[in-house]
Amino acid sequence: MEIFKNEIKHWFKSDEQFNQLYPIDIQLLASWHWTPLHVARKVAQFLAAEKNASILDIGSGVGKFCLIAAHYEPNVHFYGVEQRQHLIDYAEKANETLQLNNVTFLCKNFKDIDFKNFDHFYYFNSFYENLEGTSKIDDSIDYSTALFHSYSLYLMRQLALKPAGTRLATYHSSESEIPLGFHLVKADLDEQLKFWVKI
Repeated sequence: MEIFKNEIKHWFKSDEQFNQLYPIDIQLLASWHWTPLHVARKVAQFLAAEKNASILDIGSGVGKFCLIAAHYEPNVHFYGVEQRQHLIDYAEKANETLQLNNVTFLCKNFKDIDFKNFDHFYYFNSFYENLEGTSKIDDSIDYSTALFHSYSLYLMRQLALKPAGTRLATYHSSESEIPLGFHLVKADLDEQLKFWVKI
């Protein structure tokens, strides 16, 4: 058992180590699209406000944030919603190595998710791909500026319905998805990483 724990810790020593859980083409997307390990740890600590909380990563990609967060915060459950099945497959394949039981990946458009089922949220500018001239993960879905605005507005409306105490962490966000009522409580990494609480 101790040998297994040490093997698992090996993956969390650096981003370079962790990214080796994925194929090389996925590793090459890391600097643009996957949450860095040190960011994931900060976010996980903030969002794990109470035991047994359910935390949703909106646009979870290959699951890097959820897997790191679940490792460091075993008393809460992390959910990743991602509309591309092949990215979910990469996430689940990585978890075959990590063996985390407090993480679940959902293959859906986030607009098909019931936000009432989740306590706190992480958003790493998942809609940014829709803007012209931005880096895309792949060409398996449609992109448009209209979708960027539609998704941002929908997320803002869903967050506005959440009760006081709801926590939100944003990374490289335009903040167009943050409704009135969410107050900034901390900023880090040159204000690219922000922590919010619904008042």
